[in-house]
Amino acid sequence: MSDRRPFLYDVHVEFGAKIVPFGGWEMPLQYAPGTVAEHLACRRDAVVFDVSHLGTVRCDGAQMFEALQNTLTNDLEKIAPGRAQYTHLLTDEGFVVDDIIVWWVSKDEFDVMPNASNTSGVTSALPGRDVTAERCILAVQGPSARTKAAIVDPRFAEVGRFRVARFDYEGVEIRVAGTGYTGEPGLEIAAPNEVAERLFRRLAEAGVTPAGLGARDTLRLEAALPLYGHELSLSSTTLEAGLGWVLGWKKKTFKGRGAVERERERGVARLLTGVATAGRQPLRDGAEVHVDSKNVGTLTSGNFSPVLEHGIGMGLLTPGLAPGCDVTLVLRGREIPATVTALPFIRSES
Repeated sequence: MSDRRPFLYDVHVEFGAKIVPFGGWEMPLQYAPGTVAEHLACRRDAVVFDVSHLGTVRCDGAQMFEALQNTLTNDLEKIAPGRAQYTHLLTDEGFVVDDIIVWWVSKDEFDVMPNASNTSGVTSALPGRDVTAERCILAVQGPSARTKAAIVDPRFAEVGRFRVARFDYEGVEIRVAGTGYTGEPGLEIAAPNEVAERLFRRLAEAGVTPAGLGARDTLRLEAALPLYGHELSLSSTTLEAGLGWVLGWKKKTFKGRGAVERERERGVARLLTGVATAGRQPLRDGAEVHVDSKNVGTLTSGNFSPVLEHGIGMGLLTPGLAPGCDVTLVLRGREIPATVTALPFIRSES
């Protein structure tokens, strides 16, 4: 079965995108300027990603609050309608099925946003309707994201961090959240297909640089944001990823709670840890991490940092490795000296 194409596929080709398979979709990896240029444009100005491969499961009805509250890890009581929340869906054994953003649109309406390959898993766990094919998701990210998006429509500038809004745009409803996956401020815009192309073009005309998934990955790595299938998976846990704050201990229940409580009591066997090298060689997932010839874990993500201009990586490693600790990375027989470093690798100044 061939990969799905996003609704804006032809537009990306027109803009010069290199298309690659990702999560069952054919998505833009980069445009003519290249990944490093797109990455730096996001850190310094504003870019737009098409992330329509992400899912949208629309959950509406009086029973939805309780259904989400009893299934997902985070506590919706912490927020209210008009807000977004990061959360996890776990197995009964406490492993991560997916990490998710929930847009609480109105009192009894939620848009649950799973990763590209996990939409069916979320629809089987929650009573909702998959509306992924009906809309595009455009992520406008960077310190100038709201300012430049406001050139297209001033209402974009009014959507604050982790806020959710909806308004009429060219006769249809668009939904906007102050969320993203880059470590920079920005917006994610859910636009019905009939207006998505015009919106993408107008953002580009306003000076927002189109960017591909290559830059999205290096940006999230610098910000130490976990990627499903790497830091999070059906063989890793929320606590191992250092994300205990998404576990709603004050609410009655969530799927996998018992297993996570037992893990909390005994302590994690692995913990997400950052490493960095002095050289420019990109690090790669799968590299073993050694301390004094002892294997202490494996890198789950790695690359070159365009901002720091050296290699960086994250891995699920033996707990207790302090920043500054010397380690050796071993991949395909090659040894690379590295140092444990605090996460995130960089912090946005915005």
